[in-house]
Amino acid sequence: MARAGRVCALALDAVRGIIAPGVSTKEIERFVHDLIRENGGRPAFLGYRGYPASICASVNDQVVHGIPSERKLREGDIISVDLGVDYKGYFGDAAVTFAVGEVSPAVQKLMRVTEESLELGIRQAVAGGRLSDISHAIQAHAEANGFSVVRSFVGHGIGRALHEEPQVPNFGPPGKGPRLQKGMALAIEPMVNAGGWKVRILEDGWTAVTEDGSLSAHYEHTVIVDEGQPAVLTRL
Repeated sequence: MARAGRVCALALDAVRGIIAPGVSTKEIERFVHDLIRENGGRPAFLGYRGYPASICASVNDQVVHGIPSERKLREGDIISVDLGVDYKGYFGDAAVTFAVGEVSPAVQKLMRVTEESLELGIRQAVAGGRLSDISHAIQAHAEANGFSVVRSFVGHGIGRALHEEPQVPNFGPPGKGPRLQKGMALAIEPMVNAGGWKVRILEDGWTAVTEDGSLSAHYEHTVIVDEGQPAVLTRL
């Protein structure tokens, strides 16, 4: 799992260098596909439940599961790149939201607060706590900054499969759900909207967009619960 996570991290770090106006989301997908293969992994998303690509590329009001296409990025866009890696039957999953060129201070705040929410959630991934301690930390920080947390999609367990139990919501009261145990592997992934939390699915059957057209940011890490500091497998 550590190797799978490292390949995720390498891919997202490399993507940062190619995000620019005029680049298509399909070009990003091809780049990531090749990089994962070169590092001994298999793109975990490709063919998963019929998904047609190696990454999810969600632009602006697209929350998650945006299918790569010939759409070209424009100055001022934001794009969430979500990817998974299968390395010898073990999985990693991670996502980052990137700014395309310069974005406004309000958009910078959305991205920063979403990433901070993820980090606050990760801090709660300690043995002896409850699963919803993670959820509550994410929701509290996002809402305290005037944003909303998507409720239709959640984080998840991960290991020998891309998606395992338990589900990891990004909202809810603390102190609920399963007791966290050392060695549990979780993909923690807040999706935070500038407007309301509701989303809808487009006709392609995959792409989720904000119902009110507001921007959305998404960050994700694969994390191992420990007795002290959690281990983040998808961070270089």
